[in-house]
Amino acid sequence: MAEFFRTSTLWVVDFRYQGRARRWFKALDANEDVRRTMQATLVDLYGDRARLVALRRATADEEAQYLRGETPINAYCPSGR
Repeated sequence: MAEFFRTSTLWVVDFRYQGRARRWFKALDANEDVRRTMQATLVDLYGDRARLVALRRATADEEAQYLRGETPINAYCPSGR
């Protein structure tokens, strides 16, 4: 897909929740400060129980996985779904 048609960028967010490794796919605005946004999101959701470990742009395979609706292997949903 051509980059100039995209309004967001897919990021892979690796973090630790209560000491356990977790991963999210997160689509964010291309002009957004991603690290600050994700740190604030983790604090809002989990307080001091979560720590941001790594943040990177998704690969083409990961983008395809996201578009198919597949979650990362170690995803964590606070609602239990």
